[in-house]
Amino acid sequence: MGGKVKAMAPVEEVDIAAARYEPLVLRAPRLTGFPLRAFVWLLESPLLGPIVTSVLKKHNNMTQMLQHTVIPDRPMFFPEFPPQEPEQGVVTLGEDRDPVERVEEALQCLTPYDPSGRFTSSDEKNPFLYWKIRDFAHAYRSGITTPSAVAEHVIAGVEEWNNKKPPMPMLIYFDAHDLRKQADASTKRFEQGSPISVLDGIFFAIKDDIDCFPYPSKSGTTFFDKIRPVEKDAVLVARLRKCGVIFIGKANMHELGIGVTGNNPNYGTVRNPHSINRYTGASSSGPAALVSSGLCSAAIGTDAGGSVRIPSSLCGIIGLKTTFGRTNMTGVLCDCGTAEVASPLTASVEDSVLVYSALAGCRPMDKLTLRPLPLCVPNLVSSENNDILQSVKVGKYTEWFHDVSDIEISNTCEDALSLLRNTFGCQIEEIILPELLEMRTAHLVTIGSEGFCQLNAHYQEGRRTEMTLDTRGSLALFGSFTSADYVASQRLRRRMMYYHMEAFRKVDVIATPTTGITAPRIPPSALKGESDYIVSAKLMQFIVAGNFLGFPAITVPVGHDKQGLPIGLQLIGRPWGEASLLRVASAVEELCLKRRNRPSTFYDILKA
Repeated sequence: MGGKVKAMAPVEEVDIAAARYEPLVLRAPRLTGFPLRAFVWLLESPLLGPIVTSVLKKHNNMTQMLQHTVIPDRPMFFPEFPPQEPEQGVVTLGEDRDPVERVEEALQCLTPYDPSGRFTSSDEKNPFLYWKIRDFAHAYRSGITTPSAVAEHVIAGVEEWNNKKPPMPMLIYFDAHDLRKQADASTKRFEQGSPISVLDGIFFAIKDDIDCFPYPSKSGTTFFDKIRPVEKDAVLVARLRKCGVIFIGKANMHELGIGVTGNNPNYGTVRNPHSINRYTGASSSGPAALVSSGLCSAAIGTDAGGSVRIPSSLCGIIGLKTTFGRTNMTGVLCDCGTAEVASPLTASVEDSVLVYSALAGCRPMDKLTLRPLPLCVPNLVSSENNDILQSVKVGKYTEWFHDVSDIEISNTCEDALSLLRNTFGCQIEEIILPELLEMRTAHLVTIGSEGFCQLNAHYQEGRRTEMTLDTRGSLALFGSFTSADYVASQRLRRRMMYYHMEAFRKVDVIATPTTGITAPRIPPSALKGESDYIVSAKLMQFIVAGNFLGFPAITVPVGHDKQGLPIGLQLIGRPWGEASLLRVASAVEELCLKRRNRPSTFYDILKA
């Protein structure tokens, strides 16, 4: 073919071993203040907007990739997973069972709980950073404290954080009276000797794009609750509530989830507990900061572009992104896309196991279309656990792995993998994943088009003037994507699925750093709005496969950089392989525990 047209070979004919890694070179300005306002005006201009977006897409090779390339593969409009082998060393929970029963069964799969030293001394032989869910459960059952007493510490911590200068609210909606009411009900259950589950009295935050009645869902905007009132809990929230969870409020987020720094001029930008001059990452910025600072044991976020894993990594906690379709999304604002899931952020892997066992469970339609494997958790007390770990093969694409802003990030993650290999005998295998740049572009077009479609009616009605400049600029770009761009992206999705499933024929887990940079600074000029696609791209460097292809993934903190900022290791698993992923994550967490530090801003709500 002549001219500018490029033709791809059918994916089955591609020589994967010959593929070369291409680093991302992104061209986009960083804008704040008047330049940002002027740029958004240009993007939204009926005459000039198409010219500006066309130039941006051409300079970043999007036009060539999507409009001047023949992609011979059939479109894949949502993740289509080939049949998977059942996981080893797991306990099947049965997703149709009561969540209380599932949590109880998951509890039996954890290593025996030993409270010695955790409440009476700072025993260096039992180092720990965070109180775990089982610590709270033990304290309540032993009469050390009550949910009502802990609630007062949570309220004091939230109010202190909100009153800082400048304001740094982790919660968009907070009702101390409602929190006390929930805590009093839980306290009475313990006094009567009838707690509902190990999650009874455990404090959770819910991201502002997930319904938690009677709180409004604003999705970080100033207006969304006016056009979409909340009438009941989201399905996953109802499951947690049934287990006795206490909800502290709706957590702050990047407006409409369209961004990965956490910048939100509407309510104030959430600060990183490890360094308050740094971003938390987003869009689940509030959930990550709340867990990292110790104000709650767990939070629920949403992840369509790394929005659980990125802030978890930057804040030094655990972020689990489940397989696409594993969690019922009814009651989540973006419940009809092909990349987003709702998932837990926790202080430890064992807490992720417990929370995951409570909230997971497909929608009936997803059971028909996605054919999920049974809902399982790893049996960490099984005599086979170490043998299974020894047999695990971890894939690493070395050139991609080390494509980070500071080699300290990838070296720290490499050290964690070496510990895993030397301690448990895991094998580290070299893999190659072609066309990663194409996957990034296709993912952006997919989530951008799906998000714009959902918001378009409100956008056209005039609500765009109530959105932040950052959001408006992104939506203007998303609105420029054509139907042909979208279909081309779904053709690329099939190719990416093939490459990754070929890798999973060799390995069980794929390992990468979670982000290409540690927590970026918050420039003072950014507090009223910022557009920085280059920082966003570095934060999203490794997370796309989990969303675009629907794979489960988890980030585990494995150390800090020279500035004391957390570094996360990401593990990507096979479809429906959450239990296997949690087993490996638990081993990594144990090996790297002494490399972690508590954040400088921390609230000891249990011992206080």
